[in-house]
Amino acid sequence: MDTFIRVSAEDFSIADEVDKLTNANVDDGAMVTFTGRVRKRNDGHDVTGLFLEHYPAMTNKLLADICQQARAKWQLNRIVVIHRVGQLYLGDNIVFVGVTSEHRGDAFAAAEFIMDYLKVSAPFWKKETRVNGNSSTDKWVEAKASDQEKAGHWS
Repeated sequence: MDTFIRVSAEDFSIADEVDKLTNANVDDGAMVTFTGRVRKRNDGHDVTGLFLEHYPAMTNKLLADICQQARAKWQLNRIVVIHRVGQLYLGDNIVFVGVTSEHRGDAFAAAEFIMDYLKVSAPFWKKETRVNGNSSTDKWVEAKASDQEKAGHWS
């Protein structure tokens, strides 16, 4: 059982992360991954970029706790969680969550659980750069009630 967590300004290769999950892994029949990217529109506004900050003293600990909670709920083997920080632009990777398990049900549920809790529990703050006519403005993005509700259904 391996858990790999990284918080970094550097981009990641989805293929490399999938390789961490599958290389020399003949025990698991299921692998589920999720990749989040910077999108062009959010809440009805055009977006040109995203700046992510985090609290380093807490981030890795909370991500490890989320992964441990997932392991307590489902039979998992490998887990990879990567979250980027710093300035990102349209189409850039933000987050990668990947899990392996003997069976698909555990892998699907755990990947969704990890992502749901990452959205509401991990100390990341997002500031969008939005287009307003010929200029742009920065807006801190508040947590959505729908994300809290989604995470709450795991309790």
